Amino acid sequence: MTRNKTWILFDIGGVLELVDDGPWQEELKNRWAARADLTRPEYDERLAAAGLPRIDIEQGRAAEYWDGFARTLGFTPAQQEVALAEMWDAYCGEANTALIDYARGLRGRAGVAILSNSADGAREEEERRHGFSAVFDPICYSHEIGANKPDPEAYTAALTAMGADPADVFFIDDRRQQIDGAARMGIRGIVHVDNATTIAAIEDFLTAATGS
Repeated sequence: MTRNKTWILFDIGGVLELVDDGPWQEELKNRWAARADLTRPEYDERLAAAGLPRIDIEQGRAAEYWDGFARTLGFTPAQQEVALAEMWDAYCGEANTALIDYARGLRGRAGVAILSNSADGAREEEERRHGFSAVFDPICYSHEIGANKPDPEAYTAALTAMGADPADVFFIDDRRQQIDGAARMGIRGIVHVDNATTIAAIEDFLTAATGS
């Protein structure tokens, strides 16, 4: 991988993917609770007591998680398959094509990378749907690095993968707590609201950093 002096670091959900990053999870939990003929509190209690693996910070345990999820809710194999498909459809949303194309155009001016909280299997699903590896390198997922944003370990892993100093990185995320976590590491950034505002902020950062 070519080492760059300046880096633009992107989150995925709510930034590179058009998805309401948060509400979809509650909508699915409510749907699955109803499917299992449980109230939402009963659903939450059962899942909390099931001791399922942390697939947001552990790799290679997705099958174990989803098998345990199905057993806990009394889902048939077919219902388990449907729930998994529903999860990935909601998780991945649609590609934010305009922002991805802009990131692609930054080549030669800056490195472009990803740091995303994730679930085991996200790399394969998002690559199949959106082809992120054709644009971004490195791509750092929480389930592979063992830490979620805003934990310092997540940002440290991304900095190491990029071979970058914090001052040379600009981070885009749709959640203030993740931007604040980056700031505590010395990484500047912006809370993503819309493409135009984010792109303008990136351009300001690059102008200040490189004069380009």
